[in-house]
Amino acid sequence: MIRTPLRPLARILDARQKGENPDAIERENKRIRHEQMRDQSRQRAEGRLLIMGIFFFCAFSVVGARMGLLATSEAVEPRAHAPGAVISASRADIVDRNGSILATNFETHALYAQPRHMVDPKMAASKLVEVFPDLKEERLLKDFTGKRKFLWIKKKISPEQMQAVHDIGDPGLLFAPRDMRLYPNGTLAAHVMGGASYGKEGVHAAEVIGVAGVEKYFDDYLRDPANGNTPLQLSLDLSVQAAAEQVLFGGMKLMNAKGATSVLMDVKTGEVISVVSLPSFDPNNRPRPAVSGDASDSPLFNRSVQGVYELGSTFKIFAAAQAIDLGLVNAETVIDTKGPLKVGGFKIGEFQGKNYGKLSVTDIIVKSSNRGTGRMALQIGIKRQKEFLKRLGFFEATPFEIVEASGGKPLLPKRWTDLSTVTISYGHGLSTSPMHLAAGYAAVANGGYQVKPTLIKQDASQLGPRVMSAHAAADARMMLRKVVSKGTASFGEVPGYHVGGKTGTADKPKPRGGYYKDKVIATFASIFPAHDPKYVLIVTLDEPVETSGQKPRRTAGWTAVPVAAEMIRRVAPLLGVRPTVEPRISPVVTLAGNN
Repeated sequence: MIRTPLRPLARILDARQKGENPDAIERENKRIRHEQMRDQSRQRAEGRLLIMGIFFFCAFSVVGARMGLLATSEAVEPRAHAPGAVISASRADIVDRNGSILATNFETHALYAQPRHMVDPKMAASKLVEVFPDLKEERLLKDFTGKRKFLWIKKKISPEQMQAVHDIGDPGLLFAPRDMRLYPNGTLAAHVMGGASYGKEGVHAAEVIGVAGVEKYFDDYLRDPANGNTPLQLSLDLSVQAAAEQVLFGGMKLMNAKGATSVLMDVKTGEVISVVSLPSFDPNNRPRPAVSGDASDSPLFNRSVQGVYELGSTFKIFAAAQAIDLGLVNAETVIDTKGPLKVGGFKIGEFQGKNYGKLSVTDIIVKSSNRGTGRMALQIGIKRQKEFLKRLGFFEATPFEIVEASGGKPLLPKRWTDLSTVTISYGHGLSTSPMHLAAGYAAVANGGYQVKPTLIKQDASQLGPRVMSAHAAADARMMLRKVVSKGTASFGEVPGYHVGGKTGTADKPKPRGGYYKDKVIATFASIFPAHDPKYVLIVTLDEPVETSGQKPRRTAGWTAVPVAAEMIRRVAPLLGVRPTVEPRISPVVTLAGNN
């Protein structure tokens, strides 16, 4: 800005010529200059006030927004923590073959205490017992008033319990966010799920780890953050599983059994569509393992893979199929089943001392003749029998994808003698699991190919190497069908589904040797439909007794067979297996008939 002189010479000379006072010009210029200076000062002040106003507006806006956020959020006690202290708790879901949820994650909180920050430990202990009745007030008070600086009170609490603890109002009671594993179907497929617990724990999160079942078997996959959005899909069908559990539970109670198990398997893929073990448990509240007594008495015991039993006459079909496969017999070959039959100094008898005389191979299976099966086994021989059973998978634990399966290794005789060959042919002397039996019957049902039980959904057939000829498998299926239509499993007939199967009743061994006379393992191994098998169903009852008659009946034909028949009746429609309707016989039309 160009400053105007206070006494400009031109104006001063002009004023003197006119006789005016030059000082008036100077005063006027001073006034103008002062006004300009005042205007400049005012503009600077207004600019500063504007900037200050904007600053205060922004500051109060931030404070107001923060206060609003705090007012609407959950109150959390601030605690400093080191970088990297947060534990990744994400875990992939588990779904059935149709995408239905079997296991998922649920956001919850844990409750912990810092006694040194507590205001009234005695009151806090008293109030906590009201919220959590399972806690002991004396123990809490001891911990709160002792030297402990930190203690967990509850690892999982509900929103209602969390609010109740909030209402106590003690600053020493704090909450830790975490994920918990939730099984929305409760006890359904409990032995498959197994359960989960917490591994590495911190205030800010906890690591969920599998402790049993599929949760532990696939623990690495489920814990991998890369698989968080990719659920583990199993072969189980939730609807079929629910129906099977309901029927088996009712059958176990009706037959007064100690326990029960069932396995439903696809004969071409090895997929296990349903597997049940009773008694069961809720994986949301998994019980503690038993430390004494019989392991099978615990609800954690998985009878389908851990239950290693002598499965009785269900094994007879393997001897018949192998003998036919080797060309030693055919379905119509007649074998003399009359006694005596002595092997290794032991007599081989029939059930209830029966004497069937001469029977065809088919009738040996239909009538379940021990001596007839034993004579076929002697023709087969030790070496060939062992090789055949090994190919069927009866020498090793099943590859079923739960951790418990590895403990279900079959019990083989220490010395495989001729007597062993005979007794094993009718299901004694070799103990195995119902899952093994299902895989063996699947080989018969699918035309003679080995399959391995799997819990993972398959997109195509998973047939292994051939273990018997198609001809031998077809004859075996025919025999199994006749066992139901006119043999020991007549209660297994389900109209429209052409069930085939074999019963097996084995005396239960005593813990210290020998066998019980009034305790049995009753099994029915079935295939359906027999003319075009799609599924194998194994039903095993532990110590069943049917008491509707004058005398108690324990055989599989009276106990396991009716339960399996009802299960097939319930699950077959769910599997999409349509019943076959017998065609009507139309009258023959002739010229004479038209007259």
